[in-house]
Amino acid sequence: MGNEEKLILWFKDIKKEDVPLVGGKSANLGEMSNYVDVPIPPGFSTTSYAFNMFLDNNKIREKIEGAVKSINVEDENELKKASSEIKSAILGSELPDVLVSEILENYHKLVKESSARFVAVRSSATAEDLPDASFAGQQDTYLNIHGDAELIEKVKECYSSLFNERAIYYRAKNSIKTETVALAVIVQKQVFSEESGVMFTLDVSNGDDSVIVIEASYGLGEYIVGGIVTPDLFYVDKKTMQIKKKVIENKDRKLVRLEKGGTKEVRLSEKEAKKQCITDAEVLELAGYGMKIEQHYKRPMDIEWAKDESGDIYIVQARAETVWSNKDKIKTAESKQGVILSGLSASPGFVSGSAHTILDVKDIDKFKSGEILITIMTSPDWVPAMKKAKAIVTDEGGITSHAAIVSRELGVPCIVGTGGRGKKATDVIKTGDIITVDSKNGLVYSGEIKAEEQQSGVQHQNIENDSMIITGTKILVNLGEPELAERTAKLHADGVGLMREEFLWANIGKHPLYLIKQGKSDIVVDTLAEGMRKVCSAFNPRPVILRFSDFKTDEYANLEGGKEFEPKESSPLLGWRGASRYYDPKYKEAFLLEIKAVKKVRDEFKLKNLHVMVPFTRTVKELEKIIDILRENGLERNEDFKIFLMAEIPSNIILADKFNKYIDGYSIGSNDLTMLVLGADRNNDTLSGIYDERNLAVLRMIRYLIKIAHRDGKTVSICGQAPSEYDEIVDFLVRSDIDDISVSPDAVEHVRELVASIEKKIELEKDLDQKDERFKDWEFPVL
Repeated sequence: MGNEEKLILWFKDIKKEDVPLVGGKSANLGEMSNYVDVPIPPGFSTTSYAFNMFLDNNKIREKIEGAVKSINVEDENELKKASSEIKSAILGSELPDVLVSEILENYHKLVKESSARFVAVRSSATAEDLPDASFAGQQDTYLNIHGDAELIEKVKECYSSLFNERAIYYRAKNSIKTETVALAVIVQKQVFSEESGVMFTLDVSNGDDSVIVIEASYGLGEYIVGGIVTPDLFYVDKKTMQIKKKVIENKDRKLVRLEKGGTKEVRLSEKEAKKQCITDAEVLELAGYGMKIEQHYKRPMDIEWAKDESGDIYIVQARAETVWSNKDKIKTAESKQGVILSGLSASPGFVSGSAHTILDVKDIDKFKSGEILITIMTSPDWVPAMKKAKAIVTDEGGITSHAAIVSRELGVPCIVGTGGRGKKATDVIKTGDIITVDSKNGLVYSGEIKAEEQQSGVQHQNIENDSMIITGTKILVNLGEPELAERTAKLHADGVGLMREEFLWANIGKHPLYLIKQGKSDIVVDTLAEGMRKVCSAFNPRPVILRFSDFKTDEYANLEGGKEFEPKESSPLLGWRGASRYYDPKYKEAFLLEIKAVKKVRDEFKLKNLHVMVPFTRTVKELEKIIDILRENGLERNEDFKIFLMAEIPSNIILADKFNKYIDGYSIGSNDLTMLVLGADRNNDTLSGIYDERNLAVLRMIRYLIKIAHRDGKTVSICGQAPSEYDEIVDFLVRSDIDDISVSPDAVEHVRELVASIEKKIELEKDLDQKDERFKDWEFPVL
């Protein structure tokens, strides 16, 4: 039997010409194992023959062809639908018995011969790492895998990743037919990295092929690839093989393996963070390997490396560098730097790039990935563009605006409210302008400021954090974008305190009643369920609290087909939104689709960590109606299923003793609550001096709710922006005995450390019989 009919091939049996059989990654690992004198961790690969057998045995090929045949890949909604359908079919099918048998037999052999306690499982697509198209990262990789069951499950997940939205998109844009692509899966001894990084055999910033550039940081390599840490940088001259330049960065954290599988983040001391993480000798050893690999392939290469606990360096991946290899080197003129705008810092960062000014959401399909988005203000239907943006700058909005909240969650640098500082971004910046966004300091510069000139002002935390700090108050995280769930789940969060359903609707892009009218209700249910599944699966068994949809009428109207179903309101913030829609005959049918999606996740996907929250409920009678609808459709409160109420209207707090009967707890929406207590529109820059979540009237409302809720055995959380922004709010909440605090991802670690400090201080005050004088002000006066 020839290799083309084998299900498994070891690296020793693979060469670079075997891309059609084992994909680019596997082919390169085999080639280097056999023909290049560099250290490669041992392993094997499944084949395209095995992948095709799986598709044929489960009759999945027809589903794939039907899903991608006529889609417009520029339409994000069509792309998401096709990806979801195919991945669901793959994950719901079983691998052929003969394939399972061979994978496990060879896995056991690898473990025995290499003493591999854990393995890395990597996708290797047959159209990946081709010289003229870089598909790096389009499919999935899983580290620290242990045991038969986990390995087989990860093989299936790798198979499904061939049909990620980004993978379908890139194949289409590079004219690679789906039916010609298959996926192999690498099973390789896991290198437990003390240090790791990336090496390029040219300078990718300018195409200079006289140097080798090496990036290095502590721990596993995901933090470099994901941009979470800035690695040390070394430039090695190819002729002299001497280090000509080094840039030592503040690497304040690392990702490390756990003995029993999985990973955790460890914070580093200031001294260690600022130390060169690999020796000069190791830099030159790596450069030598890079030279050998480039000379063998006769082209510039992009190489990943890792140094294990014993000090041995391994090459774990290599691919052709595809940017400078395919174009002439370009010269860039230095730009004049000068501050052209200022605004409010919404999400910190420092980036340069090409601006794209868009005034109307209907034009977001023109926005390209990696551009800097310049607009008036965003709303949920802007999310597809925001996800592609390198940075965001808006004319309007404050720190609780849509742009601010979403950018923090996406990790995109953002400045809002430039119009309130004298100049509007949309007036000053034109499409194509090269600008630099320093969102830490709320400044926009003309031109590009290069890395060595950047003065972001970011203060790195110098905190050793080898394990999660335990607090009496639970620290939860706010999340909307399912694609960020895996990354966010690695934070030290006790669960998701607010999963925003609006992100899922923005991805669907069409009004639910419009889809119902077209007979496409299943699209809504399946897309919502898939998004919920990703989040619940990533956080399982930690709880995920889903807030049912809370679009305003103007936001719904902007969805495709929405204008037919939405009234025009003078004040959508106070209009037909939240609970008032769910029981209304004009909208109830759409709300039932949300319920079906929740049931699908809990019943079909068996993810019982999903719970729900009802937003913007004005009266007790309204809540009664919603509870009845949920019960009639199979969602009834019990020990395993909780129903929460957003406390964002004064009536929710004033009548808390009445609302308590129907719910398990509250989550305080401090953004809307502040607006309604103070009568100040939170999106009105003119009132920014009045709108303040720290106002005593707001604090008294929150403290009263906690007391009344606890009296009846109900929990209270907060999911508004206040605790992410203000340490004094966190202090107030802990002292008021709140149960949970849910914050944006970038605030989780800081707030956990802060809460622990406050809880210790409270214990000390009790021992000394001290009482904070602010308690008197926080209470409503007794009449």
